Amino acid sequence: MAVRYSKQRNAIWNCIKDRKDHPTADTIYQIVRKDQPKISLGTVYRNLVLLRDMGQLTTVDVGDGLIHFDPNVGSHSHFVCSSCGNIIDIAEAPPEEYRRKMQKAFPGRINSCEMLFRGVCLSCLQEQGVIPKSFLQQ
Repeated sequence: MAVRYSKQRNAIWNCIKDRKDHPTADTIYQIVRKDQPKISLGTVYRNLVLLRDMGQLTTVDVGDGLIHFDPNVGSHSHFVCSSCGNIIDIAEAPPEEYRRKMQKAFPGRINSCEMLFRGVCLSCLQEQGVIPKSFLQQ
């Protein structure tokens, strides 16, 4: 897909390309508008969708009613903390391996697989006193 260069799209890409927190369009908008005050939320959203359609981003739906954007387009799973809401990448046991296994048992074509794990992240467990902070220093 040939797309013309856009200063706004470049600013959006530079904002998200190294992020690990799976931001929403609104989060990206709040950051980008500091340098591009005339940019609109609609422009940010349209460019994020375009970047997704170009294969530079993926979207993550964790059931919170928001679309989260992920610059990690490689095969991986996600963990959502039920306490703080953080979305964390899980690189182990990639969903692609599971998709291939399931394809053998399924009488149709499976194009992709998304795995979403839910629980409480290490930071929240520490704040709740479930895991002592000294545990991590070992």
